[in-house]
Amino acid sequence: MKKIFLIATLVLGGAAIFLSPLIKEYQEKQKHEFTLNTSKGIIHKSDFEGKVLGVFFGYTFCPDVCPTTMSTLARAISTFPVEDQKKFQALFISVDPKRDKVDALKEYVEFFNPTFIGATSDKENLDDIVKRYRAYYKIIEEENSSIDYTVSHTANIYLLNKKGILVDKISHFDGVEEVREILRKYL
Repeated sequence: MKKIFLIATLVLGGAAIFLSPLIKEYQEKQKHEFTLNTSKGIIHKSDFEGKVLGVFFGYTFCPDVCPTTMSTLARAISTFPVEDQKKFQALFISVDPKRDKVDALKEYVEFFNPTFIGATSDKENLDDIVKRYRAYYKIIEEENSSIDYTVSHTANIYLLNKKGILVDKISHFDGVEEVREILRKYL
């Protein structure tokens, strides 16, 4: 009986040691999972496994941060050979679903690069995703303004590796060459 207990303990202990990294990887992948709406339908983070995914939270009425960041990312990715460009997917997630409808998002992101994807969701889902990415956004009412409100938001691009695990961030302040060097590590 003692031998059976000892063998069972060793087998279970060995299995736990072997499975631990796999469980941790699964948990990391799930941490940043999402379901969003695009002009082509619903997407999930898992749809992009096998590609490096760059996630950026913003809104189309943004006067400076969003267009600058999207432009820098587009210029950086365009410097790579076509085969490397195919290994990357940019995803712009609008945190302003009241104004940013999926067709407008498609037009907005494709202005920067025809392969970029624009997506959004309802406020509850966006709040959950933003929280899990440790990002931020806040609606700021603008009195006596024709736009009614602006959105303060995080200005980072969150990079997920080909396994779907968050591995890096690109700052809004990084230039084309800096963005290129960061992307090169993961492509």
